[in-house]
Amino acid sequence: MTNIACQLEHSVEAEVRPSFAWNWRTDVKNWNDPPAQFELDGPFAKGSWGTTRFPGQEPLRWQIADVQPGKSFVIVMTLDQAVLSFEWLFVAVSDHRTRITQLIVLSGDNAAAYADQVRTGFGSNLGDGMSRIAKAMMNAERSMRLPR
Repeated sequence: MTNIACQLEHSVEAEVRPSFAWNWRTDVKNWNDPPAQFELDGPFAKGSWGTTRFPGQEPLRWQIADVQPGKSFVIVMTLDQAVLSFEWLFVAVSDHRTRITQLIVLSGDNAAAYADQVRTGFGSNLGDGMSRIAKAMMNAERSMRLPR
């Protein structure tokens, strides 16, 4: 799709093994962004559908459009003559450090109608959200290594 109306990108590095970063992020149970709640209908695979629920709002449906295991995935939401995509990239910086990038792209013939909403809703907190994800990921891996 063409006509890109908005593009946001942010990267963080997490002190976690690349395989852990991938497995943790592709487990929807780890998606923690209150008050949003996330559900996935089926496996984390291309073509699977998911739902995001916010209190007092209609559910938002999305689909996994692409999965490159261990490397990247893309989630898309179809809007009225527009598409909002979320691409996640995982790059090994070392055996125990991973760079995680999220690229948000709003495109399509009617994308301009949603651009301010996307910038406001995602742009102002993308960096903080990515940092929070990296910290939660590091805490999860650390807790797995602790003796019980």
